[in-house]
Amino acid sequence: MKPLGLALTLTLLAAPALAEPPITYPYEGSFADATFAVENAIIGQGLVVDHTSHVGEMLARTGSDLGATKEIFEAADVFLFCSATLSREVMEADPLNIQHCPYAIFVTQIDGKVQIGHRDYPEGPMEAVEQLLKTIATEATAF
Repeated sequence: MKPLGLALTLTLLAAPALAEPPITYPYEGSFADATFAVENAIIGQGLVVDHTSHVGEMLARTGSDLGATKEIFEAADVFLFCSATLSREVMEADPLNIQHCPYAIFVTQIDGKVQIGHRDYPEGPMEAVEQLLKTIATEATAF
């Protein structure tokens, strides 16, 4: 193989895979109602919210210090939680699935539209986690 061809091949092999876009669900209601519904849906699965990250508030608070003028979110929160049962299952299948824990569901409001969403996990053992997130998000949108 020619040096340029080898370099190109190695570069392509080393390039990170493109991330899948998140899976989102429109929410017909206020941001506050959506966050309440998500938290209740997580608790309803017998899980505990470990942390709520108020990303929207953080970006609004720090924007002027960074010279930013664009409002990204009217509101945005991320709920972090774990399932001991699912985590054990997916990490027994592949210990490197630790990279996906804790699991997260986000709620955003952009241009007056509220949505609930979560990551699109890779095929294989992580599909069980994605199904849990889908169940939580679907339950929350029906709230």
